Amino acid sequence: MRDIDKFRGCLIGGAAGDALGYAVEFLREEQIFSKYGENGITEYSLRNDKAEISDDTQMTLFTANGLLLGTTRGMTRGIMGSYESYIQMMYKCWYRTQTESYPINEDYLYSWLLNIPELFSRRAPGMTCLSAIEHGAEGSTREPINNSKGCGGVMRVAPIGLYFCDKSISYEKSDMIGAEAAALTHGHDLGYIPAAALVHIIRCIVENEATIDDAVNEAVDSMQALFPNAKHIAEFTAIMKKAVMLAKTGNNDIAAIHQLGEGWVAEETLAIAVYCALKYQNDFDTALRVSVNHNGDSDSTGAVTGNILGAFLGYDKIPQKYKDNLELRDLILEIADDLCNDCKISEYGSYRDEVWESKYIKAEFVRNAH
Repeated sequence: MRDIDKFRGCLIGGAAGDALGYAVEFLREEQIFSKYGENGITEYSLRNDKAEISDDTQMTLFTANGLLLGTTRGMTRGIMGSYESYIQMMYKCWYRTQTESYPINEDYLYSWLLNIPELFSRRAPGMTCLSAIEHGAEGSTREPINNSKGCGGVMRVAPIGLYFCDKSISYEKSDMIGAEAAALTHGHDLGYIPAAALVHIIRCIVENEATIDDAVNEAVDSMQALFPNAKHIAEFTAIMKKAVMLAKTGNNDIAAIHQLGEGWVAEETLAIAVYCALKYQNDFDTALRVSVNHNGDSDSTGAVTGNILGAFLGYDKIPQKYKDNLELRDLILEIADDLCNDCKISEYGSYRDEVWESKYIKAEFVRNAH
């Protein structure tokens, strides 16, 4: 039975970590602690009364849209392409929000998210993502388009782990969808293996009510089976095991994170997130704070930490301070609910849902996203 609280927790948790970390993304530790005090940033840094999300959460929403668009087309037309092809289409839509102005006046927009003016904000989008999508985002695990292992692939795939919970599709297949979604823009095996692993971790937590420890260990084993010939699979396995070990030894958090890296590349992002979520698995606030107060890619490490721990704890256990003032909170909740409820319209059935059709068939739905 799908638990909507877990779906909401995963996406809101990710957005919360993203928003907390976005304010300090390009600051060194000494700058963070000098500006915010000995504990670093512990509350949202508001702009116009909003905790701003970055490209991490923006692309996460478009990933979710791709999944729902694919299923809806399959159920209403009786035929569909691969999920990654719809995700690719949605990343092209996201690219338009970063390079064009709202509103886009066209008869058909493909994504209803192009009707949300706030998503046209440019929040330090990753250059690899922009460049790859500009050229079509046509990468795959078999035919990589570059050698990037930046974290732009892993930080956006959490909806895939959620969406395939309690579906007949195998873990191997849903993991590969995560890998292929990342490989659209990131061709290094350490650019897409962590994405597949995050998908596995989240699905395992939500579907099986697994502990974070068990989900991580299962994901590592699954990646070894899924990518046995990947050139850097041993490096991935090693850093993940190090993250688990460090989380259990009670080391100083900054020192532990320094051993894992800065999070600019995907395996480091996931390792830091696993460390924080595992060490503080019953304390969302501390986990998020630790995940962003370091030298590295704070919004991405915060986002992935929030995805994992939000899925584990659920939305109701996320502190209210991370819900208040969060930019696009209602939209994020709506997407989480759509992922959980899924498409119920079929080609030959009598069931109708005008809002769903407006979103995922006509792409014309408009809502107040403030």
